[in-house]
Amino acid sequence: MSKKYLYIAIAVVAVAFVSYWLTRSPKAKVAAPEQARGSGVMEVNAIVVVPRAFSNIISLSGSIEPDEQVQIRSEVSGIVRELSFREGTAVQKGQVLLRIDDSELQARLIQAVSSEKLAEDNEERARLLLEKEAISQQEYDVAHADYESAKAQTELIRAQIAKTTVRAPFSGKIGLRSISEGEYLTPSVVVANLLSVNPVKVLFSVPEKYSNEIKVGQGLTFGVSGSEARYHAEIYAIEPGVDPATRTVSIRAIADNPEGRLFPGTFAHIELALDHTEDAVLVPTEAVVPVQNGKQVFLYKDGKATATPVEAESRTRTDVLITSGVSIGDTVLTSGIMSLTDSMAVSVQVTE
Repeated sequence: MSKKYLYIAIAVVAVAFVSYWLTRSPKAKVAAPEQARGSGVMEVNAIVVVPRAFSNIISLSGSIEPDEQVQIRSEVSGIVRELSFREGTAVQKGQVLLRIDDSELQARLIQAVSSEKLAEDNEERARLLLEKEAISQQEYDVAHADYESAKAQTELIRAQIAKTTVRAPFSGKIGLRSISEGEYLTPSVVVANLLSVNPVKVLFSVPEKYSNEIKVGQGLTFGVSGSEARYHAEIYAIEPGVDPATRTVSIRAIADNPEGRLFPGTFAHIELALDHTEDAVLVPTEAVVPVQNGKQVFLYKDGKATATPVEAESRTRTDVLITSGVSIGDTVLTSGIMSLTDSMAVSVQVTE
């Protein structure tokens, strides 16, 4: 029995030694955020909400287009006898651009004029004879019809001759020509492109959810690649329907281009302000926490963090527009958000 009690005594001593050793060993302790300074109160940053101006600006992509654009062609076929423009220069409305050989048409015109004069004389003689009842009304009508037909033939040839001279339909800048003097030209050949570049149009599309917020006369700003300059344009036309393939609405704006710095076909970076509020409630994006039923922020009330549901409408890279739940003058917590719980005691440092 003495050995039994000895073994028991040894076991008790061993357990006591292990227990003593464990209590003496250092333990890693992680302080909770609210106990970091030993006060039991979590220190957080906060802002006081003040009224601020807010514009809901969306960024879009678009392209620059000429105000007017046309492919210069000849309406009639023939040999090019004269080119009256220089490539890449400005031309004025009505300016002669080229002339087609019209010698054959001029000869036909002389013939038509002679036939018209003869028909006119015959019509006049028939009228005098009709007055003397020397011929019937039917005979006079035939003479009159011949005269009208001759006049129409003369006018037709004159119209064909006019088409041998190609004029600029509007003022603008003409591009590179594709023909030379002496070449046989047909209506299918494009002589050059004529563009009106002051003003220019800005074409872009907006998602359908913004369609009700776009108005004719609304302004926008845009830039182009390779330039730091910003330009202003004004919306003048809106497509009345949504494109079912892209679910977007096409819009055109117009911008002055007096110095010709905006080139048609270039890419445009557009910023469009949908609405503007002078006394908006804005809070930093990091203060808004997604929750199961929406979003919430923590307000500082009576020394505690108070979880408050909010409704947010628009946002920028730094701020969120709050439409419900936060008022001007409220203190919104902006740090330690993920560690906060409702009614937790906090120590607030207000920042700008």
